Amino acid sequence: MSNDEIFMTAALNQAKLAYALGEVPVGAVVIKNGEIVGTGYNRRESDKNALAHAEILAIDSACRHLGGWRLWECELYVTLEPCPMCTGAIINSRIKRVIYGACDPKAGSIESVAELLKLPYNHTPPTLGGVLGEECSELLKSFFRELREKRAKQRRNLNAESDGGRDDKY
Repeated sequence: MSNDEIFMTAALNQAKLAYALGEVPVGAVVIKNGEIVGTGYNRRESDKNALAHAEILAIDSACRHLGGWRLWECELYVTLEPCPMCTGAIINSRIKRVIYGACDPKAGSIESVAELLKLPYNHTPPTLGGVLGEECSELLKSFFRELREKRAKQRRNLNAESDGGRDDKY
């Protein structure tokens, strides 16, 4: 197993923490010199905060741990391609390299919807996508499949209650 796969596994473990809370399972870790210095997982619903993305929380954790905002010696591993907000945080924190698992066709801003790091910002780290991409993608698919099934069951229960529990409507 390569270092990229080892650290993406750590990000997947963070994503599983989000999954257990009913959050969209995205996880991230920040690495410096082969050590995890920051972790984060999606907590938007739990924290009631649009900013509580895995990458933002991992970057914040690393900044606090290292005592500064410049993460120029650090790499970010995240299970899902970063959105525009997180890509901005990557640029502003000077992350050295970004490694992600699954592409995000709805909000990905590295290669899917936009290619923000190809714009002439003052800092544009190299990226690598698709590391443990199948595992990252399957975790997300499983989460949304379970969520759809849960909502369908809730709708069936509401419909059964509204018709008095009768199978026939005549």
